[in-house]
Amino acid sequence: MIIVLKPTCTKEQQHSFANMLKENYNVKVNVWEGVHSTVLGLLGDTTSIDIEYIDAQSVVESVKRVQEPYKKANRKFHPENTVIDIGNGLKIGDGSLHIMAGPCSVESESQIVEIAKSVKNSGATFLRGGAFKPRTSPYAFQGLKAEGLDLLKIARKETGLPIVTEIMRASHIDMFENVDIIQVGARNMQNFELLKELGKTNKPILLKRGLSATIEEWLMSAEYIMAGGNSNVILCERGIRTYENFTRNTLDISAIPIVKKLSHLPVVVDPSHASGKSWLVEPLAMAAVAAGADGLIIEVHNDPPHALSDGAQSLTPEQFDVVAKKVFDLKNALK
Repeated sequence: MIIVLKPTCTKEQQHSFANMLKENYNVKVNVWEGVHSTVLGLLGDTTSIDIEYIDAQSVVESVKRVQEPYKKANRKFHPENTVIDIGNGLKIGDGSLHIMAGPCSVESESQIVEIAKSVKNSGATFLRGGAFKPRTSPYAFQGLKAEGLDLLKIARKETGLPIVTEIMRASHIDMFENVDIIQVGARNMQNFELLKELGKTNKPILLKRGLSATIEEWLMSAEYIMAGGNSNVILCERGIRTYENFTRNTLDISAIPIVKKLSHLPVVVDPSHASGKSWLVEPLAMAAVAAGADGLIIEVHNDPPHALSDGAQSLTPEQFDVVAKKVFDLKNALK
């Protein structure tokens, strides 16, 4: 961190300010005195320093970071890719490709079990399904909640597929004890109290990018979880809001190699929410794999026209079978 002091700052004020920084933040302060200004260079872990607080001090002209504010998620401090062990031989980030497939919402036992068996036969390695559903409209189907979690566990018992499902609030964490991967949805990406509580668990967390979040904001949300002690974070690019309204969102393919360069965390892509259109899922999934994604999360429903949520972007099991074969063929060709 670089702090430029105002020309009016006295020696006494300079020493007092520097001592405060050393004592409060446990950093080393180097001082460079120029003709017109004095610059303080802070060395050490500056992640806990509130840059706005420093900037508000009467002796400070300007302040800026010389490194990214995220440390634990930063590849500079962790050059090797993080590999997350889900169990049963499944690892995300080891170079293999995983597909998390299933309905937007769990609707019934027969529905979720039928879909789970189908997607497994097509090569899916995880079952995704929403038990708690955040919806734009308060009148839309909100999910089966705790019952939905129980139905996912039944489907897991029937197929052996680990389950991925979304959490809405910190008070629900105990209910997710037997969930294999806890998903944090785009709307909760900056629910910092939830992220802090998830940081106290050892569960793999699938962190979706917020609708209008920058890549740095996304990584800072991952930092919240990791700062709490949980390093099992999987990033999920699911499209961002732009001025284009033909698609539900705009899939940021460039985010995949960018995040891979900036961070060591694995990245999966959600082409279903990115497009909102089932016919776009295949090309976007192919593009994501080509760009280096570690996995895909795809919505599959056995009767999309009658789905209780997001039927327009859901593939039928037959369509999913075709897409899965193509993306696995592409992954093999890229090796």
